[in-house]
Amino acid sequence: MGLSSMLFTLAFLLSGAASLASQAYFNDVADLPCQFTNPQNISLGELVVFWQNQEMLVLYERYLGKDKLDNIDLKYLGRTSFDQDSWTLRLHNIQIKDKGSYQCFVHHKKPKGLVSIHQMTTDLSVLANFSQPEIVQLSNVTENSYINMTCSSVQGYPEPKKMYFLLKTENSTTGYDAIMQTSQDNVTELYNVSISLSISLPAVTSNMTIFCVLQTELMETQLFSSPFHIDPENQPLPDPPSPSTWFAIALVPLVIAPVIISQSLRKLKKKRKPGASYERETIKVEERKVSSMREE
Repeated sequence: MGLSSMLFTLAFLLSGAASLASQAYFNDVADLPCQFTNPQNISLGELVVFWQNQEMLVLYERYLGKDKLDNIDLKYLGRTSFDQDSWTLRLHNIQIKDKGSYQCFVHHKKPKGLVSIHQMTTDLSVLANFSQPEIVQLSNVTENSYINMTCSSVQGYPEPKKMYFLLKTENSTTGYDAIMQTSQDNVTELYNVSISLSISLPAVTSNMTIFCVLQTELMETQLFSSPFHIDPENQPLPDPPSPSTWFAIALVPLVIAPVIISQSLRKLKKKRKPGASYERETIKVEERKVSSMREE
């Protein structure tokens, strides 16, 4: 164990190794190539091949043609697979903390010991796609033609460069910058971002559309929100109702009509004329009044 650690450390300090860049997405697979061409056509049974990270922790070791687990760090156990044809190590279930440098080393085992014949360094960067920015209206348009809005995007990496609003009319496009609020998950290290702004709407008669734009750090890409439309009177226009919504609206008269009819029938029953029993009771009372007058 001690001899292996010394060997890995010595190999790590060797200079003049080739280097390349590699990218992988969060929860996906990263390729860590070794690019060993094996010009002497040496059998795997004579080679010692291993990968280690920038902290000298071993990801994978192939010792004389067989996988060897003794030196592999626990956080890499079960997460790697070696493609013998391409001499590439695949690291599965990529996390943000996996970014960094990785080295592949190839040694030829000879009677006098191991001879280093190849090494390769891979600089791995990890990406996570942000969700599409989403605009939420915080208040109605005020008398002074202001509208309060917020925009958010979540679960991305690395931290984006900028987030802003765009207001488009028929004849112009205006950008509105805002301070981007950023938070990072302690476990996944993914970022959530948002901006809030009170936008002054121009006095125009044509329709206006607001977009929220997220500018990412890598490759200078931009993510756009769905358009938020505003009518000529500066009132936000909701998206068209879905087919299910139209169906629900069509059912409303069918549900309300029986209720209205039932209520009308109750009112008619309350207003109907007194029945025969009421008339008989009235006649009896009048007869008693007449008989009492006669006795007097």
